[in-house]
Amino acid sequence: IKDWKTRLNYFLQNSSNSNKRKSKKAGKHRNYFRPSPEEAQLWSEAFDELLANKYGLAAFRAFLKSEFCEENIEFWLACEDFKKTKSPQKLTSKAKKIYNDFIEKEAPKEINIDFQTKNMIAQNIQEATHTCFSAAQKRVYSLMENNSYPRFLESEFYQELCKKTSISGATQGT
Repeated sequence: IKDWKTRLNYFLQNSSNSNKRKSKKAGKHRNYFRPSPEEAQLWSEAFDELLANKYGLAAFRAFLKSEFCEENIEFWLACEDFKKTKSPQKLTSKAKKIYNDFIEKEAPKEINIDFQTKNMIAQNIQEATHTCFSAAQKRVYSLMENNSYPRFLESEFYQELCKKTSISGATQGT
């Protein structure tokens, strides 16, 4: 667990450093705070709660990395970004990048989806639309929600985040 925590802290520092660079335009730096146990417990109510929380997403991403399946969350996030793309030219180039990174055979971050879905995507990216990765994104989301998410909630790291630290805990027993 110590190695896991070290990786998460490194990941969070890098995430917050890149956010600091982005926020320099506004002239303000954001500090990255550990969530309260109550906030961390909210993540167990719904997978979407976890994904919507910046720290929760970072923790889940680090957990997936420790299980060697971070390509799932990276693909899901790439699809979320892709759906926000306005320019048709950017849509096509992003579609090709996502396909090359995650979909094609022997892709560097190849996700585990069926042959029919891969073929459908290969056809759809010729004339990319905001929905050309929807089926694959839903499958990956479902895979994370039904497999990785329950394991994350059972992980020692998540359990540690949910623990309430009690300063006076040793004196309460008297």
